[in-house]
Amino acid sequence: MRTFFLYGTALFFLYSCGPTANDTAETTEEETTSAEMTASVEETGDNTLTDQEQQDGWTLLFDGQSTNSWRGAHKDAFPEQGWKIEDGQLMVLSSDGAESQNGGDIVTENEYDNFEFQVDFKLTEGANSGIKYFVTEGYNSGASAIGLEYQLLDDEKHPDAKKGNNGGGTRTLGSLYDLKGAPSSKPFRGIGEWNTARLVVQGNQVEHYLNGEKVLEYERGGEEYNTLVKNSKYEKWDDFGMAESGHILLQDHGDLVYFKNIKVRELPAS
Repeated sequence: MRTFFLYGTALFFLYSCGPTANDTAETTEEETTSAEMTASVEETGDNTLTDQEQQDGWTLLFDGQSTNSWRGAHKDAFPEQGWKIEDGQLMVLSSDGAESQNGGDIVTENEYDNFEFQVDFKLTEGANSGIKYFVTEGYNSGASAIGLEYQLLDDEKHPDAKKGNNGGGTRTLGSLYDLKGAPSSKPFRGIGEWNTARLVVQGNQVEHYLNGEKVLEYERGGEEYNTLVKNSKYEKWDDFGMAESGHILLQDHGDLVYFKNIKVRELPAS
């Protein structure tokens, strides 16, 4: 009788302490809810500034809903076609690779001299675009506005990756377009993935970053720079890239490219 009582007691504690089907369901539901909350936090984090970023002087250039900080290059208003906002992303739409023949390039309302600029971008297969800076709109090329350019490109699928002056390979992702190439070992996350481009300009010193890694640097007006310009497609433009200040530009090269988390901060003169 004592043995049976002890055995029954053990079974009672075993089943009462072990997980039931309801417990398992509740745990799974809690884990799912936690995952959803984490995803929600990540999503709502787009196109916003942290308290620290605000203290550091960053300004949003895109809030995920409006184009208030931008207008068309050589225009007074934002393009009526060729660009689209969807799910918190600013998209330049495809027009079969036609350069600035759909919506055209867009530029910041303000001009910048010493600054840090950052944007998350996502390339589609074969895409070509760019981030230009020190754009003054004083040049009229008949196509894309003229300025120094951080190249955005699918190096594997777009033919421009094998072109470029100054030894070739100067039109690849992260390069100073047609002037100075970024290394092939750059940390690109891939087509269809979000990557981060960053520019740092202080005085005439310029740095290009891709996903947190510096991929090139140069000095505007320096001996190397002047030689590169002389041997490039920009040789015909007087004082190319030497403006004291200029707009920042996102290029319409006729390919679908996505942008978000676009921000800038002004830096002290070096």
